[in-house]
This record gives sequence, structure tokens and C-alpha cells, in this order.
Amino acid sequence: MTARPSLTFERRCWEAGEATVVGVDEVGRGAWAGPLTVGAVVVSPHGRVNGIRDSKELRPSVREELFDRIDDWARAWSVGHATSAECDQLGMTDALRLATRRALGVLGADPDRVLLDGSFNFVDWRPSEAIVEGDRRCLSIAAASIMAKVVRDRIMAGLAADFPPYGFESNKGYPAPVHRAALATHGPCALHRLSWSFADALPNAEPVPSAAHCDTPTALATYATACAGPDTTLF
Repeated sequence: MTARPSLTFERRCWEAGEATVVGVDEVGRGAWAGPLTVGAVVVSPHGRVNGIRDSKELRPSVREELFDRIDDWARAWSVGHATSAECDQLGMTDALRLATRRALGVLGADPDRVLLDGSFNFVDWRPSEAIVEGDRRCLSIAAASIMAKVVRDRIMAGLAADFPPYGFESNKGYPAPVHRAALATHGPCALHRLSWSFADALPNAEPVPSAAHCDTPTALATYATACAGPDTTLF
């Protein structure tokens, strides 16, 4: 049976005097291309949006519907990104920290407590708590997973036309068959994470466009704008 996340963890914080509780979750960690995206959501203690679940458990159409409803209901929400190049340069843990800092930096609310999914607490600059299966148990974390997933999917779908061989509009940068076949034929493009092991055996393992890429500089500029944090130039 699908788990129903609750406000148990948030209420515990509110009762302790922590008024602004931020749920945080990431998407894109397992992708081969595109950004690592972190969502941050401050849920309202009033009312409720029915149907919020871990984003992986929801159909795309349901995520899109919930995205709009969470946008209306939440006290605040934001996303932050680390680009594929930053994932290569920093490693996944520090890229996750960077994306989270960016998300919290544009949230418009100062967190008293950050709740995050998993067993590893990587938010060491704020009062925070890691919750195992938090995306299934904690409402604000589940909401953050939806906001991050929808935003990242939109970014990848928007870039797909500029990198047509890889099928980003459907696989969103994850290693689906079409994506794997394009890599074997064309090698990686500028959105791929070249430090990952999949890149070791690819032809022309450099961040270059294939012949089918119509305007890579424009695509990268669009990607940079979509993924930009408040404190950095990404390309």
C-alpha cells in the first residue's frame, strides 16, 4: 500500500518552537545528464493538499496537478540546482550541498529546522534532521520531491530539442534505452556527467555536441538560466 506522509515531524518541530520548518528533497541524483535539483517546501499548518506522495510513486500528470496545488497552499517553496559540470567538479555530496544552499537561498523564509530525506544529514549549516524514508513519511519532504521533480522534468523537456538524439523529453537524462543508444553512437553532450563510470567506454568522451545539435551555445545559455542559483554563474 502507498505510504501517506503526515505532518508528524513538522508538528514536533512546531511544538518545540521552530516555526519555519523546511522539507528538502533531491531529484536527478541517478541521472546521467542534466542537473541535480533540490526542492525546499515550507508547508502550511492550515488546510491540506490531498494526494501528496513521494514523487516517484506518482504519474507525471498527477505530479503536475499537485505542483499547482502545492504552489497555492505552501507558505514558501523553491528549487536549487547543481549542473552536470558541477556534479563532475564537486562530487555528488558537495553538489547536493550546493543545490540545497541555492534552494534555501531563494526560499524567502529563514528556516528554524530543515527536514531532509535519507540517513545522511548533509545540511550542516542549519538546524536539521535526516529522516529515513522521509519522502514517504514526512509531508513537507514529499511536497519538496514533487516540486523538484516537476521543475527538473520541465528543464530537461525544454532542452530536448537542442540535444535530439538522447530523448531527454522522455527519459529526462536517466539511462533509458534510447539514451544509451544515442551515447553509443554520438558520445556524450554538454549536459552529461563525464565523471561517471558510464562515460569511460563512450566514443569521444568530451563535452561536445553531436552533429544533430543545432545550437549548443544557445541551449547551454538556456540551461544556465534555468538552473542558476542566486550566487553564481554556471557557464
